[in-house]
Amino acid sequence: MNSIALEFQTYRSSSSCHPLFFHGDAHSTLIKLPDHSIDFCMTSPPYWNKREYENGGIGQEQKFEEYQAQLLLIFAQIKRVLKDTGSFWLNLGDSYQGKALAGVPWRIALALIDEQGWALRNDVIWSKLKGLDNAKDKLRNTHEYIFHFIKKTKDFYYNLDAIRHKPRTTGVKNGAIVSATGVTGIRYKRQIELSTALNSDEKQAALQALEQMLMRIVKGEISDFRMVIRKQQRTTHSDSERLSGRAKELAQKGFYFLQYHPNGSKPSDVWDIIPEDTTHRENHYAVYPEDLCKIPLLATCPEGGIALDPFCGTGTTNLVAMQLGRKSVGIDLSEQYIKTAQRRCEFLI
Repeated sequence: MNSIALEFQTYRSSSSCHPLFFHGDAHSTLIKLPDHSIDFCMTSPPYWNKREYENGGIGQEQKFEEYQAQLLLIFAQIKRVLKDTGSFWLNLGDSYQGKALAGVPWRIALALIDEQGWALRNDVIWSKLKGLDNAKDKLRNTHEYIFHFIKKTKDFYYNLDAIRHKPRTTGVKNGAIVSATGVTGIRYKRQIELSTALNSDEKQAALQALEQMLMRIVKGEISDFRMVIRKQQRTTHSDSERLSGRAKELAQKGFYFLQYHPNGSKPSDVWDIIPEDTTHRENHYAVYPEDLCKIPLLATCPEGGIALDPFCGTGTTNLVAMQLGRKSVGIDLSEQYIKTAQRRCEFLI
């Protein structure tokens, strides 16, 4: 057994969540790790032709095809070491060739799908909210992509409840039940009673269903709801009964409900997160913010699992994994970055 594999096996069997760091090339280090040994990977490789990093490495290639080929070699190793239940989150920014946007993130993502058989579960827009751009002939660039890949489309680990937004509280006001966003049911009752699109039986059924929905709020079974009544609210998604079950329900019953989970709503695929401005910028010019890692780690890395970042830089993924009680492995070509990452994580011991 090679020294890297031995060190990893020792770490995996220990109780410590302090990250394990390896100084070296991502590909040559990954090939020494055992199959199906990692639960989660999140990384942000050097962007193509954007910055010059210490010790060179990936991102300095003259041709995009060379850059893609190098990344795919590494991503193939990530797929090998990742468990079948695991997830791979990839953050990539785009680059320009002259005046033309290269389309780097999606070209890499499609290659992962077409050439390596990854399944793309989500494409996330990281809205950075700000950004400097002095060009006078294009819009300001303030977003990047984060892709969530899985190895298998069944039985992959995903803990949605761990990332739900905490719902606002419900209560009673002036004798009426009030939902988290202020829905009392009074407006819906009036719309039902005055409706010319519902017959008397449908009105009675709608009023009874509305009362039951309000009682479910009181019991904490849901946090909120919306009611769609025939000819009162616009149907969601589609008016076609063939395409939409809700449209069919509206046609048959005269109403339906949209219910909100009692533990809160799930995050969307647009994340408003301000980039890291100052932390460790003296050593690394592409530190992504800690908040960027939290949703992926909480949702797709189980408690007791091991996270991986093969381009760990100053160790943000590893730091957040440690904060959340997960083990992690970080790899980087720069010895200086590894030392900085180790110092960051030591503060949590």
